[in-house]
Amino acid sequence: MSIDTTDRAIITALQGGLPLVQAPFAQVAEGLGLAESDLMDRIAAMKSSGVIRRIAAAPNHYKLGMVANGMTVWDVDDARIDALGPQVGALPFVTHSYERPRARPDWPYNLFAMVHGATRDEVEAKRAQIAALLGDACRGHDILYSTRILKKTGLRLKERN
Repeated sequence: MSIDTTDRAIITALQGGLPLVQAPFAQVAEGLGLAESDLMDRIAAMKSSGVIRRIAAAPNHYKLGMVANGMTVWDVDDARIDALGPQVGALPFVTHSYERPRARPDWPYNLFAMVHGATRDEVEAKRAQIAALLGDACRGHDILYSTRILKKTGLRLKERN
């Protein structure tokens, strides 16, 4: 996977975030001297080739009042995780979820689901909904509450020498 100078300029223009205007991609395209359709085609090609995975919002949950942020972790029956994992990820209050290998004996959890709330009680209520969905396929769970934001950036290109 390689990128040309135009793709590099697009990534550089997007890596700091989209402008908060009515037509952000049109503004970015104009700044790069491209037609908006050309910009969108190049972004789609970079996504298809794996150069970029996605363009998405990365909100600061703390600034939005969501100060109780918990990664719920679940010990789900391996025979059922392929069916249940996507159902957990589809819940409207789960911002992201994924399966990870266990690290026994210390870490029995294989399903992770991030939830946010204004209070820990709110996060606990959401955890209870996930537990109900998982039912008897879940053998254990916990919540790891975050205390600070560790990363809120996407792709960053290094400067060329």
